[in-house]
Amino acid sequence: GLDFREADASGQQLVFCNSYHLLLHPGPEVIAGAGGLHNFIGRRDRPLITDSGGFQVFSLAYGSVQEELESKGELKRASRKRPDRDPNRTRDPSENCAPNVKVTEEGVEFRSYRDGRKILLTPESTVHAQKAYGADIIIPLDELPPYHIDRGVLAASVDRSHRWEARSLREHLRDVREQAMYCVVHGGIDRELRTRSVEYLTGLPF
Repeated sequence: GLDFREADASGQQLVFCNSYHLLLHPGPEVIAGAGGLHNFIGRRDRPLITDSGGFQVFSLAYGSVQEELESKGELKRASRKRPDRDPNRTRDPSENCAPNVKVTEEGVEFRSYRDGRKILLTPESTVHAQKAYGADIIIPLDELPPYHIDRGVLAASVDRSHRWEARSLREHLRDVREQAMYCVVHGGIDRELRTRSVEYLTGLPF
């Protein structure tokens, strides 16, 4: 891998910083106390982007993207299977998660891999964390369902992501701090759902 000095020397402009890992260690408060990510990592003259942390929560539930594809969405969900489950019933997206991840309308709850404590990541709390990081581009919270998913469940997930992204945007607009927030289009590979997502998100002031 490359450190920031090597990346800068190669002409790299935008650098991504992982919100999930920063949230667990050293934490938003420590980074804010150091003057934000630009000062914390010594990269003061080029832009930084942070994500919401949602993708890593997806990994807790399903493993890596490759693992999810190979296991057809069952890798970390197997322990939740029940023999009495009706295969024809459309499940809520929160039922698709592993035992250590719980998705509700409020947000997503998971356990820290460092100390086991429970953490609730909400559309608002991820914005607060990214404000503390001081990145130039920030991302709203969204739900990342697996590739292997029932269309009805995917549609419900898209709607939830839209509600979460709208909540994150509202929180961001209360205190912009010269940061840009980029939306995230959802719908998997379903053209109709992706079109709906584009139409909804472009109607918001991102």
